[in-house]
Amino acid sequence: MPVLLKRGPCGTSSADCIDIGLVNNMPDAALESTERQFVALLGAATGKFTVRLSLYSLPDLPRSETSRRYLDSSYCDVVELWSSKLDGLIVTGTEPRAPMLRDEPYWVTLARIADWADDNAVSVVWSCLAAHAAVLHLDGLERHLLADKRFGLFECAKAADHPLTSGVQAGLQIPHSRWNELREDELRSCNYTVLTRSAEAGVDTFIKQRKALSLFFQGHPEYDERALLREYRRDIGRFLKWQRETYPGMPHGYFEENAATELAAFRERALADRREALLDDFPSAVVEGALRPLRGAPAVQIYRNWLSHLVSQRAGRSGGRAPVGAPRFRRAAPSLSSAGAG
Repeated sequence: MPVLLKRGPCGTSSADCIDIGLVNNMPDAALESTERQFVALLGAATGKFTVRLSLYSLPDLPRSETSRRYLDSSYCDVVELWSSKLDGLIVTGTEPRAPMLRDEPYWVTLARIADWADDNAVSVVWSCLAAHAAVLHLDGLERHLLADKRFGLFECAKAADHPLTSGVQAGLQIPHSRWNELREDELRSCNYTVLTRSAEAGVDTFIKQRKALSLFFQGHPEYDERALLREYRRDIGRFLKWQRETYPGMPHGYFEENAATELAAFRERALADRREALLDDFPSAVVEGALRPLRGAPAVQIYRNWLSHLVSQRAGRSGGRAPVGAPRFRRAAPSLSSAGAG
């Protein structure tokens, strides 16, 4: 079934429609691609129901004039969220700008979103930096700075049985892209349940039940196959423009051997001849043809389970509008035939 983009808060909901808000905080370069990725992921996961997706932006995030015009035409200001009636909410991360999350320009707004979602939504998904911000606001749990960016495609395994991971097969491959982490022992001490973890990347997915169910991703299951490549090329560009001091590390587990060889050679050129024009010689054609394929079924299954949770639980939150025959948690992984790259 389709994902319908809706400009403006949802005032009423129908039994066969799941109302979700997306607070898209991603940087300008990834703003529209993130929107497309979530539309594709939800479309693949929705089954027989229609998802009605409302888009929200934070006024506190610095934006280019082009992005600001796009947001003005396609998104609602987050103040409209307070009067909306949603089943679920998704809040994305963004690039860190300050060493401490409480010093970020959007901190107060993100904290208010966390409080609003717990009182007004069935469940909220927190992605990457937004997950770190929500945990800090709700439980005072600080993240830890990593020695280097945790960046690449990581094998993850189920760490607990839960309806949200029902039907998820072994061998999850989840993209991660972050400078900080939340540690498993500290999360458990605050009564979070870890659902998936990676031996190399650490905690992947975790939850906590408050009035609403909070689902946290340290990774990016919504990423399309080329998202890590776009980010890697962007970071190389920043190095060549002298906007960062070090050459970025290659994404873990992402490139086939021939692509890795080409990229290593390009790195040597960049270190020897550091100038912005060199980015024109980036071996995009070779690299794009040698990416390790993403196995998207686990991500779709987790979101399908999340949508099922929204439908099965919303009656108690909204006076009984759950449809007859609401979907239950399904064990079979869905087909990806309707999914597309964002």
